Amino acid sequence: MTTMFLATTGGHLEQLDDLAGRMPPDGPPFWVTHENHQSRSLLAGRDVVFVPYVRVRNVPDVAHCLPTAHRLWRERSVKRVVSTGSGIAVGYLPYLARRGVACHYVESAARVTAPSLTGRVLRWTPRVRRYTQHERWADRHWMHRGSVFDSYEPFAASPPARDVVRVVVTLGTAREFPFRRLVEALVPLLAPHGELACATGGRVEVVWQTGCTPTEELPLAARPYLSADALGTAMAGADIVVGHAGTGSALCALRAGRAPLLVPRRAALGEAGDDHQLELARELEGRHLALCRAPADVTVEDLLSTMETGVRRSANPPAFELVP
Repeated sequence: MTTMFLATTGGHLEQLDDLAGRMPPDGPPFWVTHENHQSRSLLAGRDVVFVPYVRVRNVPDVAHCLPTAHRLWRERSVKRVVSTGSGIAVGYLPYLARRGVACHYVESAARVTAPSLTGRVLRWTPRVRRYTQHERWADRHWMHRGSVFDSYEPFAASPPARDVVRVVVTLGTAREFPFRRLVEALVPLLAPHGELACATGGRVEVVWQTGCTPTEELPLAARPYLSADALGTAMAGADIVVGHAGTGSALCALRAGRAPLLVPRRAALGEAGDDHQLELARELEGRHLALCRAPADVTVEDLLSTMETGVRRSANPPAFELVP
């Protein structure tokens, strides 16, 4: 059986990569996603097909997936497909399900209380198995087999005194939504002679991964995009990680052993399509894997408090069992 793992870049791809390792193997896999710094790095050495980007809520982009879905089904003899979304899943799963492929859609862990628009569309698609990562809204339409966050657990840490405090700030890889509020809130805290430097007595070094957020006139050395390896390495060497409350950024921090300070984007301010990031940040805060704050509420005390919690992988994360 040939398995296709299908996801858009960012948090959807990070989740699928993690969950795929917890799914019993069933034949040679290949990956279908968009091409960027993250996907090239994360999937290096694997069998990958890069496809055109599917923009948020863009019906023509979804329709343009159909010729590629047909070609891959025919050329690769696909028998099973697993997807964590988002819109790319609507472009592939309904067609492949009609062709008799076993289709599995795992809703993003960011959807804490209800499915996304993609999930609501696929809810009415015949022969697509659907899974929620949150047991609270599982029902006869949505099965619960666990969460990507079940692989991580917090522990009390005692950070050593340092002459240099290393900070990573990440705004993710979204192309459509800048997050200027977070950058502007952090600049005075993280400046060379800013509040964090004064509180610690050390030099502050910051890696700013800013995505599509414009920063030209701000006093920082922005790097719009980093590879998955580069960002993970930077986080592993950091004392403090601050990020938008995207699933990919959160998972990258957890993999690096860091409990991040997460700052949710808000849809009303044009920073996201909806407010699912707030739900995710609160969920991770409830698991003691992160701290949730609004941009204007972030303090030096918040930054320092994240250093008191480390994160490690669970010794035996539960398998993510797909239904036949």
